[in-house]
Amino acid sequence: MTRPFLVAFGVVLCLSCGASDGGDHNEWLRVLGSKKAADAPNATPKEKQVYADTLAAFVQTHPTHGRARTVYERIQIDFAHDLAALGRHQDAIHIYRAVLGSDPQNAAALRGLNEALEHLAVSREKLALLEKGMSQKDVTKLLGKPVPGWIVRSDRRDSTIESWYYRTSEGHIAGVYFHDGELFAAEVDSQARLTPLAGTAH
Repeated sequence: MTRPFLVAFGVVLCLSCGASDGGDHNEWLRVLGSKKAADAPNATPKEKQVYADTLAAFVQTHPTHGRARTVYERIQIDFAHDLAALGRHQDAIHIYRAVLGSDPQNAAALRGLNEALEHLAVSREKLALLEKGMSQKDVTKLLGKPVPGWIVRSDRRDSTIESWYYRTSEGHIAGVYFHDGELFAAEVDSQARLTPLAGTAH
């Protein structure tokens, strides 16, 4: 289980131990039992995953259970936020859309989806905001992190060159280049050969 998924639980483990508002009472008690184990200070990744899986199964069986669905959607959204922060915008988009499929007016999912779509293809205007000397953290805040396979690292004897590539809204590939972690150049249309994107967001 990845760290970003675990981070989500710290925010969303807020189910109360009261009676359920629908669905089978015994099943709901099992969900609460797994929540208690996952919420413990010494909880293991496996216990957190069991909670997530148990909650997901309950929601699938009892889709009208309001409290369970609200908490499950919050877990999904927090997980999507963490993926987007790592530059995995396509994965985040799939999760946001899954939430919106059952809750079309979910404001957090709508906002996250729009932000992820903006980062999936960067605009010329955003590229124009890049400044020489920016850190990789600064660039990530502005453009997001490149998708997996779109970072090329070259270790030299006395320095490290790292190239980040992004799909642009015009359909080109932009290149952003770092020398020992500092931005030193960028181009709107790079000729680099990169790993194809796994699917396209629509």
